[in-house]
Amino acid sequence: MRLVSVDALELETTGVRGDRRFYLVDEDGMLLNAKRMPRLLTVRAAVEDGRLVLRFADGTSVDGEVEQLGERLETNFYGRPVVGRVVEGPWNEPLSELAGKPVRVARTEREGDGVDRGRRAGASLVSTASLDALGVAAGATRPVDGRRFRMTIGVDGIEPHAEDGWIGARVRLGGAVVAVREHVGRCAVTTLDPETGIRDLDTLGTIAAYRADVPTQEPLPFGVWCEVIAPGPVAVGDPVEVDTQ
Repeated sequence: MRLVSVDALELETTGVRGDRRFYLVDEDGMLLNAKRMPRLLTVRAAVEDGRLVLRFADGTSVDGEVEQLGERLETNFYGRPVVGRVVEGPWNEPLSELAGKPVRVARTEREGDGVDRGRRAGASLVSTASLDALGVAAGATRPVDGRRFRMTIGVDGIEPHAEDGWIGARVRLGGAVVAVREHVGRCAVTTLDPETGIRDLDTLGTIAAYRADVPTQEPLPFGVWCEVIAPGPVAVGDPVEVDTQ
């Protein structure tokens, strides 16, 4: 759904607590995301005082306590099996109406399982200068909204794509330390406006054109993913220190 931005977070070895703990499946138990259903980006989700809240574009909201867990599921998350349970509550009906097909809310059995690369990939980051460079390469008439890349942390004050050079290094982010492992390969969801779900920017074609010579394990590299070595708090304005030794 729509990316939630915060001023501070607690980074744990499995990532940000609660991040991607809930997910959606169709009637066959297949994972639903904005690539399959772009209108999901119009919905804002939050967990507030133990209640799961969904806020829709028309101003309505649905919330309830996560009390009853139903059917056990094993869902394919990008080639990796994830075990979860269906969440019984008031959210499925309005989501199904939005999708025009049956939708169910589920919750992973373990923290961190819902992150793209599993529990090892606790964080991802990209620099604001990299977003600016992408905008220039794409000929964009307005700044590229970093939310379309759904990264955990944004870094300011460095050169475009300086984070490429951090692969293999340890980086202190505020009170946490991460080991930068590899580039993040991008997918079609980055082409969608992060609030409307409308395809409005050829991010993939642009990355393919101006970053074609970047050595990478994942195609269309933009930003990097990291393993959390030392948990801790991270907040807007915290220093970022790279240890290349």
